[in-house]
Amino acid sequence: METIDTGRPQRRTKALVKAAVLAVFVIAAILAVRFTPVKNYLTVEALGHFLDSAGLWAPLVFITIYAVGVCLFLPGTLLTGLGAAIFGAYWGFVYVWFGAMAGASAAFLIGRTLGREFAASLIGDRLKKYDAAIERNGFATVLYLRLVYFPFTPMNFGMGLTRVHFRDYFSGTALGIIVGTFIFTFFIGTLKDVWTTGNWGELISARVFFSIALFVFSFFIPKIIKKIKKAADPSSPVNPS
Repeated sequence: METIDTGRPQRRTKALVKAAVLAVFVIAAILAVRFTPVKNYLTVEALGHFLDSAGLWAPLVFITIYAVGVCLFLPGTLLTGLGAAIFGAYWGFVYVWFGAMAGASAAFLIGRTLGREFAASLIGDRLKKYDAAIERNGFATVLYLRLVYFPFTPMNFGMGLTRVHFRDYFSGTALGIIVGTFIFTFFIGTLKDVWTTGNWGELISARVFFSIALFVFSFFIPKIIKKIKKAADPSSPVNPS
């Protein structure tokens, strides 16, 4: 006698409700940044004054702000630039990296909790093999996408909708964002030091030229990675072509 799965409609309804909550969260986050005074505080001067008032807790406060900002779809480059300008090239890199990792992890877990069930219900037989491939090659996939500068926040939420394991996502992100984060914070931090000291002669120093060279090189990283990946394994699922 054939049994009827009475729980399936309930599971689908639950998945739809979660997906709706995720959609509302994303829309509300974007609108909150665009149409509220939040953006007025996202300047070096305003955020710097706020962090000064936090005293020894300033790094932790910044990391928290960065993590929340990532979940609210604030541009990662903006948050990274603020961190470098406020804390300098080296400590800016450390705090930005921790903030980015916290934000990326939180966004992933939000996407996984609220959207994975619904996304899985939409995946047909044709797409299941890609979902399974991402699960098998999670670390490599995440690392590759981070190195080619795939949009940071959309990827955080998007990866939560796939079958990739959190440990692969975390480790791939942790390693993949190091290069880009260091290059950008070093460049901004170096220019900030020159600006604050007023020693414009430093503009022709080796450090400034090195930071500019790193910054320019960063734009070629995606093409280099794609060529290496294509040459190594043209059939790889992480190859966009």
